[in-house]
Amino acid sequence: MALDHERGARGHLVVKDRAVARIAVAAALGVPGVVRQSGGLFKLPGRDLPRAEVSMGPESVAVALYIAVSWPCPIAVLSREVQREVGERIETLTGLPMDTLHVVVAAAVPGDAGTPADVDTRQLVAEVPADCRPTPPRAPLARPAAALVTVFVAAGLLIVAGLTGREFLIAKDVIAPAAWLRNSVSWVAGLHWQSWMLPTATLATLTGLALVYLAVTPRTRTHLPVGKPKASVVWVRPTDVARMCSARARTVAGIRSVQTTVDRRRATVHVAPTGEVHAHDLEATVRDAVQPGLAMLATPRELRVRIGRVKS
Repeated sequence: MALDHERGARGHLVVKDRAVARIAVAAALGVPGVVRQSGGLFKLPGRDLPRAEVSMGPESVAVALYIAVSWPCPIAVLSREVQREVGERIETLTGLPMDTLHVVVAAAVPGDAGTPADVDTRQLVAEVPADCRPTPPRAPLARPAAALVTVFVAAGLLIVAGLTGREFLIAKDVIAPAAWLRNSVSWVAGLHWQSWMLPTATLATLTGLALVYLAVTPRTRTHLPVGKPKASVVWVRPTDVARMCSARARTVAGIRSVQTTVDRRRATVHVAPTGEVHAHDLEATVRDAVQPGLAMLATPRELRVRIGRVKS
């Protein structure tokens, strides 16, 4: 008991936020590719990189780490390496587990080729699994055809839920208005064959088939891919393609106005010349100006050029 009392009288260890911040900065600088950057000409305080903002709890610590990197370098791999190194160093030196660690690349410094400060890409990439394959990006699609129907169905179900709750309160004598659903259900239960039932059943069947069709209808593509057909990461709207074609066509001399329409198969450029011109030559010139832009699409559209008449 005396020994325990003596140990308790010695005090306790307090780790300040500043100490954790310095540990994080030192650990980050130990990762290849992370460089030190000063605050600039006037040495503004708090602008040096790496910089750490620490929030400590009773049993964990959260860090927001701002770093400068030597460019070029694999940012994603470097970020994982910084998270691993900083997390292990803080937990080892302070005994506090890392709750969250956010790494923000706040600056990129051009690196000199062949210097030791460059990122050892092979060292960082070696930890990535060999069978890791990037997920191909998905093309932008229109909203499902059943989206609008779903909104109306949800609204109808909410109305039914409200009416059902009203009937429940009436049955429990909480409120005393006239019942709606009970009378309606009793009326339907007492019905016999009527001439209107066959058309109603047919209409209900057709409505159900239409809803099933809307549910299974594939979503249409709203954008056109740029680059390789199976490896596109950039998509543009048909409107953007039309504007690009019009802008390229306006660079041709002798054109007063241009209007372009783009559909699934072709791009049609309607040209209004400023004066009497040779239609064949103007069409060839416009085609030479617009065709390179359409060639950037993964599925190039057929180009048609329409030469309008000169307005007097």
